[in-house]
Amino acid sequence: MDEDGRRHGRVPTWAPALLRAWIPVVALAELAGFALPAVVGVLTAGAPTTVSLPLLVAAGAVEGAVLGAGQMAVMRRVLPAVSAVRWVGATAVAAALAYLLALLPSAAAPVLATWPVPVVVVLVAVLAVLVLLVLGLAQWLELRRHVSRAATWIGVTALAWLLGLSVFLAVATPLWHPGQSAVVAVAIGLGAGALMAVAMAAVTGIGLVRLLARDPGHAGTLAVPFGPGDDGTPPRGSPG
Repeated sequence: MDEDGRRHGRVPTWAPALLRAWIPVVALAELAGFALPAVVGVLTAGAPTTVSLPLLVAAGAVEGAVLGAGQMAVMRRVLPAVSAVRWVGATAVAAALAYLLALLPSAAAPVLATWPVPVVVVLVAVLAVLVLLVLGLAQWLELRRHVSRAATWIGVTALAWLLGLSVFLAVATPLWHPGQSAVVAVAIGLGAGALMAVAMAAVTGIGLVRLLARDPGHAGTLAVPFGPGDDGTPPRGSPG
């Protein structure tokens, strides 16, 4: 987007192309990655915590790696200097940590039952906030090397996962019932997970557009970010 466009708040000319690529690719990556935790969660529902917790955390790491790879598949065209290894690795570690934080209250339920209720409420609230922030914080460590005001990405991802997880719980919770077969439970989880993935991808896509549009190093150099120009030249800002 040129300087005049930035002053008047117009949508960058490259924004629709970025969103058309980001939303479906990232949503599909998240859904593919989420399939493993969905299956593991159903199969270990009645297992001891010592079994289910490490399996779900490991599955969360796989989900994060697949999500990070999907994001990189699009992001590399607008931010080619971002390290795929660091981005995918940070996303995998952060996702595993998010699963661990989210599962701690249920894993420690016997201990928490002896604590005062206000203390438990505060603890669960703090853990919930950390779950929403951890992924953005991990990705920010790499993104800050390439984009100014990269800290915005932390808030963007937190909002994206707040919306995505809210959609997931609103859809899946009423449909899950005791006694359901594993196949039905997994299908419900994947259906709700698909809606979660689309919501998360839409919010992060819009956030990425706004972040790049406000960055002096990228706002005016991405006119054709997802294909060669009419003259056959590769898009500026990406590898030839």
